[in-house]
Amino acid sequence: MTAILKVDTIQDTSGNNIINESSDTITIGASGDTTNIIGTLQNNGSAVASTNGITEADNWRLSGDQSGDADPISSNWERNDSTGFGYIGSGMSQSSGIFTFPSTGIYLVRFFQAWYTNGSGGNDTDLTGRISVTTNNSSYNLHAEGAARADGNYASSSCETFVDVTDTSNVKVKFICTNMGAGAYLKGTSSRNRTHVTFIRLGDT
Repeated sequence: MTAILKVDTIQDTSGNNIINESSDTITIGASGDTTNIIGTLQNNGSAVASTNGITEADNWRLSGDQSGDADPISSNWERNDSTGFGYIGSGMSQSSGIFTFPSTGIYLVRFFQAWYTNGSGGNDTDLTGRISVTTNNSSYNLHAEGAARADGNYASSSCETFVDVTDTSNVKVKFICTNMGAGAYLKGTSSRNRTHVTFIRLGDT
């Protein structure tokens, strides 16, 4: 036998409203309450997207100078380890300059470049840093580019992009430096951020 309970309000033993319906709007709990959902919250049969905010954020840097063009920049990468630094989630992983994302999602990827040239040998050309992305773990596409002229001194540039990580095995990112003549350097150090990259997961893919 099917039983139907028809009410507009359900209260706890203290008389506080637990569930209330008014003008087709259902209110669960009251201000200050904690509502625990056991299982999967759905909207018309589809799971509701996560609302946990940022679940991954990480920062890596060059621990030493890079001289000469590199595709990718494959050495001297380290996760920021300065006193007080913290990252969110499990973080990025890196092998020979290829960065792998820890989970699917839409990521903001930023690449900050710190340049230096000694002003000799025509090394003041457009020093260029690039972000390149693969979606098949093979062929890469240029996403972003920053350039500067150091002119015998220091200079900086930056670039950024969004990356839709639908598959952590296939979607990866690398960082490139080009147009570097003799005496041109992409600066790095292990004590603070000079040339560095930032990854922030903004939401679900």
